[in-house]
Amino acid sequence: MATAAPSAASRIAVVTGASSGIGAATARQLAAAGYRVVLTARRKDRIEALAEEIGKAGHSATAYQLDVTDRAAVDEFATAFRTIGVLVNNAGGALGADPVATGDPDDWRTMYETNVLGTLHLTQALLPKLEASGDGTVVVVSSTAGHGTYEGGAGYVAAKHGAHVLAETLRLEIVGRPVRVIEVAPGMVRTDEFALTRFGGDREKADKVYAGVADPLTADDVADTITWAVTRPPHVNIDLLVVRPRAQASNTKVHREL
Repeated sequence: MATAAPSAASRIAVVTGASSGIGAATARQLAAAGYRVVLTARRKDRIEALAEEIGKAGHSATAYQLDVTDRAAVDEFATAFRTIGVLVNNAGGALGADPVATGDPDDWRTMYETNVLGTLHLTQALLPKLEASGDGTVVVVSSTAGHGTYEGGAGYVAAKHGAHVLAETLRLEIVGRPVRVIEVAPGMVRTDEFALTRFGGDREKADKVYAGVADPLTADDVADTITWAVTRPPHVNIDLLVVRPRAQASNTKVHREL
């Protein structure tokens, strides 16, 4: 199916968590699809380097250092725009793999603030700009963790369930307005940082997540699904797109060639 070109009124795409992984890959692909991409993340050097890379490729990108959990900073960021076409709420992540009985409440709080409240902050601040475009799209990058449970993942699962419910409820509340709400829920994705961050930099633990899995998803795989969903004609809303590698049948059943 052909990709629909972004309209002039909705050519700006804001991507959170754009310093690495899915966010960076999504920024590259949306830029290649014709959007003027605004890259946000806490690591200024990363997004500035990415903006330069995208510019050298002949596309348009601007870097803006932003912590999505800082509401005052988010509100200030929003003042820079009259309209935007796309908001990709990608900033998030997992911390730890402890059972409920011993999980660190600080880790749970951090995950909730990033995955849920960060999404809430950006969506609330930019929703009027999305609506003003006449053809806006909110993307929430959740996870298959937001649609099922698994042992050792309760904190992350709870946060991603929150992100899923936020997207589902927002879609109900703004129906009839010119803004689509898309949720993309990736399964096992191997990126440079996700598992490593989750396990506090322990490379051995991080590698075990993917041990024996021939082809976990890549950041580009997920970015491709996001870009495809965003570039459908305006009347087409991809409510929920769950994407897993072929080797993963569920959160708890993965084929490993060990």
